[in-house]
Amino acid sequence: MFEALARFVVRFRWLIVVVWAAGVAGAVFALPSLSSVTQSNNAQFLSADAPSRHAASLAAPFQGAAPGATAIIVASRANGPLTPADDAAIERVLQAAATVKEVTSVRDQGGSADGQARRALLMTVPDGPGNTSNADLVTAVRATFASATAPVGLTFHLTGPLAQSTDADTASTKAGSNIHRFTLLFVIVLLFVVYRSLLAPVVTLIPAVLALLLAGPVIGQAGQAGLPVSPAIQQLLVVLLLGAGTDYGLFLVFRMREEIRRGRQPREALIAAMARVGESITFSAVTVIAALACLGLASFGLYRGLGPALAIALGVMLLAALTLLPALLAIAGRALFWPTHLASGQQPVGVWGRVSTRAVRRPLPVLAAGMLLFGGLSAGLNGFTTGGFTTSNPTTTGDSAAGTAALAAHFPAPTNNGETLLLRFADPVWHNPDALQTAQRQLTAAPGISALTGPLNPNGTTVTAAELAGLHSSLGSAATPPAGVSPDLYRTYRASTQFISPDGRTVRFDAVPAAGPAGSRAAIDAIPALRTIVTEVATGVAATGSGVAGLDATAYDIYTASTSDLARLVPIVLLVIALLLAVLLRSLIAPLYLIVTVGLSYLAALGFATIVFVHYGDGEGLNFIIPILLFIFAMALGEDYNILLMARVREEAHTHPLREALTRAIGRTGGTITAAGLILAGTFAVLAIAGNNTQARQLGFTIAFAVILDTFFVRTLLVPAAAVLLGRYNWWPSALSRIPADHRPTATPDPTARKAGDPAKPATTTGKP
Repeated sequence: MFEALARFVVRFRWLIVVVWAAGVAGAVFALPSLSSVTQSNNAQFLSADAPSRHAASLAAPFQGAAPGATAIIVASRANGPLTPADDAAIERVLQAAATVKEVTSVRDQGGSADGQARRALLMTVPDGPGNTSNADLVTAVRATFASATAPVGLTFHLTGPLAQSTDADTASTKAGSNIHRFTLLFVIVLLFVVYRSLLAPVVTLIPAVLALLLAGPVIGQAGQAGLPVSPAIQQLLVVLLLGAGTDYGLFLVFRMREEIRRGRQPREALIAAMARVGESITFSAVTVIAALACLGLASFGLYRGLGPALAIALGVMLLAALTLLPALLAIAGRALFWPTHLASGQQPVGVWGRVSTRAVRRPLPVLAAGMLLFGGLSAGLNGFTTGGFTTSNPTTTGDSAAGTAALAAHFPAPTNNGETLLLRFADPVWHNPDALQTAQRQLTAAPGISALTGPLNPNGTTVTAAELAGLHSSLGSAATPPAGVSPDLYRTYRASTQFISPDGRTVRFDAVPAAGPAGSRAAIDAIPALRTIVTEVATGVAATGSGVAGLDATAYDIYTASTSDLARLVPIVLLVIALLLAVLLRSLIAPLYLIVTVGLSYLAALGFATIVFVHYGDGEGLNFIIPILLFIFAMALGEDYNILLMARVREEAHTHPLREALTRAIGRTGGTITAAGLILAGTFAVLAIAGNNTQARQLGFTIAFAVILDTFFVRTLLVPAAAVLLGRYNWWPSALSRIPADHRPTATPDPTARKAGDPAKPATTTGKP
């Protein structure tokens, strides 16, 4: 099959290159961009029945139907209270903001207790087809600040979910561009070192780059059709495709070089190489694609937004590796390796051949040493914990960050960083202020809450429920304080609109958890108890609905969903990979220890990451996506090298005893695996260095370390040692398992060699299954 495909590609090489170039250009211009379909709010990835999603629906009067579509305008003066001129400028800004397209309402939420700041809530139409983009919307609102001719010393900032996610997306796009450039530069430099050729690195990279350009629009089109797409994909896509693409290029180019050294002409060497490693490349890619596709079965939408989309991208890369790459290699011919001269003759065993010789001679000590190394690293899992559950990755610089700082400086802490407790009543609370008074008193005294802000102390000034109801009756929505009402009391009344919905039936309280700072592991773990407290209070005041919203509530639901997904998906992924390995190797035994060895590297990498980021880091835990994504990537990408090695071992085992077959296979593929592993690890290391948030940095570091373990220890030491100990049973139940491990089979000529017109080379046996 792969030989026939190679002959077709060689024959129509120029046409294939033209079709690829035209197809990529057309897709880039005709299909939607990847950035247009990403979803940056983790809460939106939770299932509809998640308690935090229910609480978010109760909070809709305060933040709209889509929490991520709200923003906060904060105006402040650092050197004293706001002046009448300041208030006039603020009113001009609020009026101008209300006229911005896609802004549905602007709600003044009153001033701070110190009189130095005011805030207002903006509700907008969620970003979608036909609507103004979030970036343009945020830019338009911020433009109203400059047009208000504010007095000197008065500053405006736009913060809140919409502004933070937009600023984070801008930073992510910039980081993605940096990662793209740095990854490409790293790969080019390393390929020049590996190939010692001027043309081979360029030819190897072209398919990966074109696949990257094509994959984005293809995923964008799928996203518009309903496929969820996570924003993390923009950075992972570059790393995965450039890393995997260069790996496939190395597999094919190194085997082509080997065939040329055997005396074949370049194009026939390419055909022979495709016939030998085409299956390995295909199974390598299909293994990763299948593992990523399994994420589509996850309950947490973030994983569904990563796995299938990356699987689509890798499918594009596989197509390029099987068509565009060999077409370019056929065009380049022998010039591909210039200025290196490829002389025919016996190929040297190389350093990996010598290393493998020692491993197969003393398999038990090698296996024991490997188990000791991996076991020691895995011990780092003691104290393992997860974090990073925020609904977005807000930047620490820029206008939204400055706005968040202004809120923290002038408004009570719970309104900026805590849990949101919600009660829904059948009738407006103005008709029954006692229920409001009782609810706030009981929640304030609850053991799980250390501080509470609500409608009776909205800006730090306390009023009674009866006073608030009286103000509502006499003032309604008055925009200016009437005679007889003090400015402080009026500001408190206006600020209470943050906590009582326009219809008066939904009441919000902002709480600081007693278990620990908001966002901490302790605060997240305390969410079930806090939900119980709110339910009990709701029952006592005859509320018809209740809930706990906020980052920690969302984080708890994310943790629950991701933990459940990990437990459910691990056996599915293992089964899928085992089946693919069994088909490739025609064995039921080899896949078992191949999966076990990669599993050891997974635990070791996760343990080492725990040591680095938890024990010696900030102690907040590894980002919650790392355990499952590391498992997917470690298993799938790790098996890439298993596939290349064991397919070559099986090929050599038809003509050599097992120990010699292992030595020859590792000697022939060791350089390829080392180069491929260094490139793949390097691309993820770039993500670790250039990533714009903790999630990207931790993920890049952990996967890079796992790839290094696979490259230098699993593939070249543990796997050969295990294979030697199992002997011929490696291949059970295929015909190879019935040949003694030390038996040298009788070879038959290589059919590829005859077709090329070269002298027959031993490649298969009459007993080959």
